[in-house]
Amino acid sequence: MRILTCLLLAAAASSAGCDTMRQHGGGAVATLESRSGSTVLGTVTLHQRSGFVHVRVDVNGLVSGSEHGFHVHEKGDCSAPDALSAGGHFNPGGVAHGRASAAVHHAGDMPSLIANANGRAIADFDMAGATLDAGPNSLLDRAVVVHAGADDFTTQPSGNAGARVACGVIRSK
Repeated sequence: MRILTCLLLAAAASSAGCDTMRQHGGGAVATLESRSGSTVLGTVTLHQRSGFVHVRVDVNGLVSGSEHGFHVHEKGDCSAPDALSAGGHFNPGGVAHGRASAAVHHAGDMPSLIANANGRAIADFDMAGATLDAGPNSLLDRAVVVHAGADDFTTQPSGNAGARVACGVIRSK
């Protein structure tokens, strides 16, 4: 019913809810591919909500019981074998790196991934200040990167999380 309402109001649709349904009703996805000689693979799905982006992550091939830095990077390019082609963290505000829950952090800072005993990490969280709509805070066509090690959340500008072991570009579904 909401989609029908949005379509009927398309000519005068000024509500973000209708725009979001029309442009990103299916959300976005990034398929993570191995980099830096790893065997890490996975999927990141993103859905626009009112004022935030909901993120669901499912990654395999991580070191059992380990913590991994996880970030959106500025370029949608995972072509380099070490994923350095993805550039630095997505940081349109030009602020310091930090925990996603902190008052100050990059728009691309996300919670760390914690691998279970089988090397799998599953996470669900929300990213405030990010969007799938066009604009400076859009996550579309940017890379999402899993790092080999834990993010210390203090080292600038990247958290000292080590090699980039998986990379995927965020695309509309």
